[in-house]
Amino acid sequence: MTDTTHSGDSTRDEQRESRRTSVTKRGGGAAASRGRTTIADGVVEKIAGLAARDVVGVHAMGSGLSRTFGAVRDRVPGTGGGKANVTRGVKAEVGEVQTALDLEIVVDYGVSIADVAGDVRENVIAAVERMTGLEVVEVNIAVSDVKLPDEEDTEQESRLQ
Repeated sequence: MTDTTHSGDSTRDEQRESRRTSVTKRGGGAAASRGRTTIADGVVEKIAGLAARDVVGVHAMGSGLSRTFGAVRDRVPGTGGGKANVTRGVKAEVGEVQTALDLEIVVDYGVSIADVAGDVRENVIAAVERMTGLEVVEVNIAVSDVKLPDEEDTEQESRLQ
């Protein structure tokens, strides 16, 4: 009499297991490390512009001249409407892992300019770093004007249509 063993069954199980293992190891690492993501300057400018406008005490972005030209451009059909309005007063330089921003703001009369600038800086850094993963190395803020309570807003609806 001879003893028989079913060694073929255990061999098949081992082969299946090794195939499963090789499939899960394919690709060489986490999905986040495969490929490259680039972020355009305009994307960072939009994020920073929206974050800066959220701060109490910021009346507008950009210099008086750029706001005037922007108001005229917004009224011309086919020029993109208010899209440029979001990035007005914001300039970004974006590298592979870092970004630097220059903002030009108009503050409301009566607020502390130093406090508003600090709040803008904090809000912009938090928003840009959270949404893009880029390190914000600097946020330079230029206060170009103060909006007085009795001043007419330059971006109000024009009497001419």
